[in-house]
Amino acid sequence: MDIKVLGISGSPRRHGNTETLLDSFLAGAEEAGAGIEKIVLRDLKYATCTGCNACHNSGVCVMKDDLTKLYKKILEVDILAVASPIYSMGITAGLKGFIDRGQYLWAKKFVLKKLYFSTEHIKQHKGLFISTAGQSWNDVFDAAYPIVTAFFDSTGFEYYDNVIANNMDAYGGIQGHPTALADAKTKGEEVVREVVSLISTGTSERQ
Repeated sequence: MDIKVLGISGSPRRHGNTETLLDSFLAGAEEAGAGIEKIVLRDLKYATCTGCNACHNSGVCVMKDDLTKLYKKILEVDILAVASPIYSMGITAGLKGFIDRGQYLWAKKFVLKKLYFSTEHIKQHKGLFISTAGQSWNDVFDAAYPIVTAFFDSTGFEYYDNVIANNMDAYGGIQGHPTALADAKTKGEEVVREVVSLISTGTSERQ
């Protein structure tokens, strides 16, 4: 069964803690038989949402740049992992700018009522948030969750789980964490098998 997994790295630093954790997740997904792809937002050229609200009338973003194709790709995959380190108690500016550009989907879904994801579709499409933080605080990721929740809701993905690792400062980076990379790989395998099972027993609906 052809399961597509897309990982989006929102870190401005290449191959750092969060991107490495995302890579481990994608490796697990690939071992479970899925086709994987990684997009690094830092490498793309895009503008942030200007709040023009044109999409509230048309359901289409007036901006045409690298995010135009990326959002089209998002709607074609089965599993979506968005990754960001915690900066100033939230997600990075790059990832927030990307998520804000999805306003046209929100408008199409909630304002124009022209976009609908069935319960079956949402169950078969899983979204995961992948993140690392330097601080050891248990609540260091809390500000990120509502943003990610809203993003998955607008794009038709069930918010399946978080793959997170804090206290990076003490561990000296993700490679020093005793379980994070292995846990991420296991989660990648797990979610692919879950989606395969759901599609096999459901209607195999695609939207």
